[in-house]
Amino acid sequence: MGMDRRVRFVGGRLPEWSAVVAALAEAGLPVQMRMIDGELAFPDETPPETWRELRVAHAGAMATVRRGQQEIILVTWGNADEQAQKLWNALAWAFARVGDGQVLTEAGPMDAAAFAQQIGLP
Repeated sequence: MGMDRRVRFVGGRLPEWSAVVAALAEAGLPVQMRMIDGELAFPDETPPETWRELRVAHAGAMATVRRGQQEIILVTWGNADEQAQKLWNALAWAFARVGDGQVLTEAGPMDAAAFAQQIGLP
């Protein structure tokens, strides 16, 4: 069973994957591509603009990124270890940051800065 976290975007405009990757790398959390829409991918492969689902990895952890109409849904295992949760949260932060989105949390929607503070991201 998995856990999901959603990031919603005003106006439904989702950020480009390359901007998300750049934000993660800038924060010291580079990711590698594993799958694009159910197909194996090269670690540095860029998905087409029409991607629906990605699997990305960092430091031995993996997370799924699903594209919705006006949101991104991030999925990890329900028993995710610390590294997997770090990746899961970092992806949410990066999407919110570059797309001016809101991370939907148990405490309510948060912008990227507030979410970064909550998860301890420098």
